[in-house]
Amino acid sequence: CYLLNKPLIDGSILIFDGQATVFLPGEGCYRCLFPSPPPPGMVPNCAEAGVLGALTGLVGSIQATEALKHILGIGESLSSRLLLIDALSMTFREVRLKRNPACPLCGDNPTVTELIDYEIFCGIAEPHEPAVVGSD
Repeated sequence: CYLLNKPLIDGSILIFDGQATVFLPGEGCYRCLFPSPPPPGMVPNCAEAGVLGALTGLVGSIQATEALKHILGIGESLSSRLLLIDALSMTFREVRLKRNPACPLCGDNPTVTELIDYEIFCGIAEPHEPAVVGSD
């Protein structure tokens, strides 16, 4: 999104934790928060770690609300703020974010200038063809 000068309305969930934020062009970016991708295979997928299904609806609703606010030009954006959700205690925390001048993407001397193929980088296997019953 940053390279295309588009907003990123981000949300993620793992087990009982969720988070949401908005990255706007000209402000801090995803790489300011996470400077480099994790090594391949280090981040479990939803099937391995699990997610609380209801939390996907909550985080998705927050993302939809942020998108509508952005389109309509109303309200206060989650830009420069990271909303952290703990579903087990049903608590919400907010962390302030700021642009990192040393960021490899949006910093003063960026080194990331093109996209990488994250599926290949992260070692995501190609989907297997389902077995056909009764075939030889």
